Amino acid sequence: MIEDIRRRALHRTSILEGQLRGLTKMIENEDYCMDIIAQSRAIERALESLNRLLLENHLRTHVSEMFEQGGDEREQAVAELLKAFDFDGR
Repeated sequence: MIEDIRRRALHRTSILEGQLRGLTKMIENEDYCMDIIAQSRAIERALESLNRLLLENHLRTHVSEMFEQGGDEREQAVAELLKAFDFDGR
């Protein structure tokens, strides 16, 4: 894993842990539904941000190498990318 991306991904997971703990407390305290939804949506956005980082790392490392190798490796890279974007029909 690229060190900068690794560092940023770990930072984002720490933030997500805190957000999830906060969401749990909001539900336990029966906070206003719209506030809980807002927190849940913030968690979704944070997960998407993490996924973008992980995908960037995969593209810069594994996928680029697989495309250079060609053949079956290239086909596997294409299949993985389709799966990552839910375009593989599963």
